[in-house]
Amino acid sequence: MRRLAPVLFPAVVGALAVLAAPAEAGVLRDRLYDPGDGVLVVAHRACHQPAPSHGFEQPVPENSLAALERCIALGVDLVEIDVRRTRDGDLIVMHDAKVDRTTDGKGRVSNLTLAQVQALRLKDAHGGTEAPPTLEAFLRAARGRILVNIDLKGSLAGEAAQIVRRADAADWVLFKARVRLDAPPIADLPLYRGLAFMPMVASKAAKRAPGLAQITARQASGDRQIPAVEMVALKRQGFVAVRDAARAARIRVWTNTLATKGLRGVLDQSGDRKALRDPDKAWGRLIDQGVSIVQTDYPTALLDYLDNRGLRGHVPTSIATADVESSAPAPLGASSRSR
Repeated sequence: MRRLAPVLFPAVVGALAVLAAPAEAGVLRDRLYDPGDGVLVVAHRACHQPAPSHGFEQPVPENSLAALERCIALGVDLVEIDVRRTRDGDLIVMHDAKVDRTTDGKGRVSNLTLAQVQALRLKDAHGGTEAPPTLEAFLRAARGRILVNIDLKGSLAGEAAQIVRRADAADWVLFKARVRLDAPPIADLPLYRGLAFMPMVASKAAKRAPGLAQITARQASGDRQIPAVEMVALKRQGFVAVRDAARAARIRVWTNTLATKGLRGVLDQSGDRKALRDPDKAWGRLIDQGVSIVQTDYPTALLDYLDNRGLRGHVPTSIATADVESSAPAPLGASSRSR
């Protein structure tokens, strides 16, 4: 599939995407819930890195509307964003507890009003022209052109869910949260009615690998289907246990390649730097072992790698863009889960 060229007229392209949003959103969500439809690419804090081969020479601010538009132009499947609450109760898209690193201001988000936050400018190569967006503004801009994964910094799920429903964004938003061994299927909670939810299974959630598999199976056993399970710093035995439980439940396996050091023996965080040097030994290794959603800071390089291996799945051109033995996992393209 050919990806769209960089967006030259964002307002026009955005308007056309809004008109097509219902159909696009349905296709995107169907792909998320279909473990046999390609490897999905998640852009960590949106597409903030340069992509010279696609016409984007300069970086843009993370978690920004500019980074969102770049993701859409590149054909990325999901954009991951971080959400925090201002002093007066509004939800904005911001990773850090303080605005110091990413804006021209200083202070904690929780100590600033929405007006104060939006008077700031996100740092970029051109001096900064964009204010930190609100969650609602970001979702309305995404408008069915891309899936949005929300990483909530604090107990904000109820407020975020209200905003998602108000923005009519339920078809393209994915919530997630870490789960305990004794937790019931969280997707069944009234909070997530009509919304997509993904459990995050961390190594500390159980003492042994079978417990991690039990968590995965239980979260997938509810009345409402979950699309995937996210692995968080799992070592080999935990990785295999969660992966096999996900296969049995016919859901996707999500992993991250963001870490670059201090994770020896961790299968699900091989590191973007390693992936850029040798994608077969990082991204390829994970995909061949059963991963079907990868979150990265370098989505363009991952997209190109997947295209070269024919692992992108049925990506709609109008959008910018059998169980296997655990001892010998086959490449995704070669099993009954082939995309």
